[in-house]
Formats: sequence, C-alpha cells, structure tokens
Amino acid sequence: MSGILFLAWRHAAAHRARTSILIACVALALWVPWTAGALAGQYDRTLRARAAETPLIIGAPGNRYDLTLAALYFRPSRLETVPYQELERLQEGGKATFVPLHMRFTARGNPIVATSVEYVEFRGLEPAEGRHALRLGEVALGAEVAQTLGLRPGDALLSDPTELYDISRPPALKMRVAGVYRPSGTPDDGAVFCDVRTAWVLEGIAHGHAPAEEIDESLVLSRAEESVAVSGALMEYAEVTEENEGTFHYHGDTALLPLSALLAIPASRKDGTLLKSAVNAAGDLQAVTPTSVIDDLLGVVFRIKAFFDLVGGFLLGTTALLVYVVFLLSSRLRAAEMRTLDRIGAPRRVGAGLIGLEAVLVLLVAGALAGGATAATLRWLPDLVSTF
Repeated sequence: MSGILFLAWRHAAAHRARTSILIACVALALWVPWTAGALAGQYDRTLRARAAETPLIIGAPGNRYDLTLAALYFRPSRLETVPYQELERLQEGGKATFVPLHMRFTARGNPIVATSVEYVEFRGLEPAEGRHALRLGEVALGAEVAQTLGLRPGDALLSDPTELYDISRPPALKMRVAGVYRPSGTPDDGAVFCDVRTAWVLEGIAHGHAPAEEIDESLVLSRAEESVAVSGALMEYAEVTEENEGTFHYHGDTALLPLSALLAIPASRKDGTLLKSAVNAAGDLQAVTPTSVIDDLLGVVFRIKAFFDLVGGFLLGTTALLVYVVFLLSSRLRAAEMRTLDRIGAPRRVGAGLIGLEAVLVLLVAGALAGGATAATLRWLPDLVSTF
C-alpha cells in the first residue's frame, strides 16, 4: 500500500498545475459553506448569550432592534432620549433594579457608556488595575480599549468632538482614567465607562465656570454685590479637576436630563412580566425582552444563511462533477501506464487504487486549506454585531 501511495503522490506532484487547480476548486467549494455555517453559529452564540443575561430593556418608543443592539452591544444609533424622571418614577414601583445607560459619545472611536455602579455589578466587571469610575470626569476602560490605546490608571483620555466646526457645541472633555477592567470576552471590553453625570457634561448640560475673582476683566460685563455678568466668550471647562469639580452645575430641570435606555433587572419573572406590560401599556416608553428581539433578528440571519447553503451546495455539486471528469480523463490518458502495471503482474485494483488515492490526497489538502481559510476568516473578520 505504501508503494501505491508513493506512486499516487509522485503522479500528483508531476502534474502540479492540474493538481493545484483541483485543490483550489475543491477548497473554495468547501470554504463557502463551512465559513457561512461557522459565522452563523458564532453570530447566534454571541447574540443569544448577551441577550439571555439581560431580562428587560426600556427605552423611548421606536425601533426595538436599534434599542436592543445599542443597549447590549453599544451599536451607534440615533435613539430618542429618556428623561431621568422616568428612571425615578419606575424605581418607585420597586419591581426591579434599574440601570441607566447613556451612549451618545465616543472617545478615540470607542463608545462611551455612561452608567452606574449597578451596571458594573450586573455584568461582573472587575478592575485589573485601579478602580471603578465614580467621580465626575473619570472613566474606566475595557480591557481591549486599554490595550489598543496603551492607557493605564492616571492617564488622560479625550472624548471625540461631536461637531468639529460648531463652536456652540461643548469642547472635547479631558477625562482621567481611574481603572482598567479585566477581559470579559464581551462588548464591555471595547467600551469606555463613566458615571452618567460625566455624560451630561459631554452633552453641555452640566458645566463649570471659573471663580469670579479669576475671570479676565475683559470678559466682565458688570459686577454687583451678589453676582457677576460675564461675556458669552467665557469658555466652559474642558476638564474636571479636584479644584473645579464643585463648580459644575446643571441648567434647567434635572428631571429632564437625558438617558439613552434603561436596563431593568426584576426581582422575579412575574415582576418582569408585570413591569413590561405596565410600561408598554402606558405608551410613553417601550420595554423589550432582548431574547425575543434577537430571535427575530436571527431569523433574518438564518434566511440569508439558507441562501449561502444553496450556493455552497451548487458549488460542491459542480466541483464534484469537475473532479470526476478530470480523473476520468486522467484514467484514459494513463491507459499505457495501467497496461504496464498489468504486464508486471500488479493486481487490477492497483490502477483504480492509484487514481482513488490521488483523489483522496487532493481532497485532504483542499480540506486543510478550506479549514485554515475558515479559521482565518473568523479571526480577522470585523465584529459582525457592531457592523450589522
């Protein structure tokens, strides 16, 4: 048998062009269905795992897919805001723990997730260095963000400006890195976390001013015993420090401060059902069950996968016919070789064995290439959840 295998290998090596074309065709035909199946499986596991951990999401009425993907995966979207008073109103019911989320800004392209300590506890995030972001102007970094940007506790991180050429918008905020979280293998690794008050500073709703005695006299319009009127040219702080933190304040009704969404963690399944029904019946907000939304979303994904399965089956069928024709023609071209084997006393099955072993070698090499290509695709393809 080793002699037959050697002859099959030497014949395949002697016809490199034909063998390479066959291997490439078979590898491509295998790569399409394998990759589609692996991506669909990975997509399914990733989406379902995160959704299963989150009982309810509450947000403004609108697209429930955008709300779910934004709250779970920090996907960029234009969600309508939820006033802070809704969080306070829902908390009075006592049916669940509510976690605020604000996700309208980025830092170096990474989403800034403004939330509370309850979110960190709910997701099980633990600092690898430093501590949680508890003070105004502080951030805690996901492991991936910290590694990519090369930041550690004590460093500074600037938020991305929303309107580069609009001077009426608040400037970028210089934030202090309080800590770095351990890798969790979730979208939290790619986020920048801060307190919701910091998000309101980014919004321009909360800001601080320099003490009156430190203001440039050229910016003073008038002075009185209890107040100082200053020019609109006075810039707000773009950094929160221990010295100026106490000067930061809000303008307007604090009950209307904006949030992107709320995570609801009910005490029981019954409380969750009652809460969802009450919120949706009121009509001012919508409450969605992430697992239900993800199931609908995956229904679309698997319909697309069915198309790739059809294409993959067509490719496999045509490639199988191609391989059959090639080896059929090869067997006829090797008629003289087969007669030689017969004359030296080789069994008749040797000829068929040579062709069969050569086909097996082609399939093995093609399968290895297709497997490697599938693994490389899964490794280097961008995160489908964030780009969906």
